[in-house]
Amino acid sequence: MSEIGFYHLTRSTLAEALPALLGRTLDAGERAVVRCRDGAEVKTLDDALWRAREPVWLPHGSRAMGHGPRQPIWLTEGEDVPNGAAFLFLPDGGPEAVWAAEALGAFRRVFDLFDGGDEAAVARARARWRAAKAAGHGMAYWQQQPRGWKRSA
Repeated sequence: MSEIGFYHLTRSTLAEALPALLGRTLDAGERAVVRCRDGAEVKTLDDALWRAREPVWLPHGSRAMGHGPRQPIWLTEGEDVPNGAAFLFLPDGGPEAVWAAEALGAFRRVFDLFDGGDEAAVARARARWRAAKAAGHGMAYWQQQPRGWKRSA
């Protein structure tokens, strides 16, 4: 089973919050896959990672760039994991198909980042939470605070 963390964005956008979480992933010696809903989201997040101020450098790639096995962070709209990542990041839950038990089970940690200002996004996250909990995954809920994240019960 995977450890699934739900990250409730209340103070920043996904493009602002994601670089710090990915930076911590790299600091822990892990690799990540960011599974986007479509190619436009891949491009948006690619641009955000290049422009991130903190951390200053987030080495990453996508199919457009190639060299998947060498990329510590892989941005994709597909199911590919060429870098052997154990951490999966899902903007707004990512593609629906990823929530199948066998897809989640391939990762040690899953990060579901959702916009707390969007009622529909919050409702979708609550539905994903219930399904993941019923499937027996380890669960954590994180809410953005003025200075970082707070884990809640």
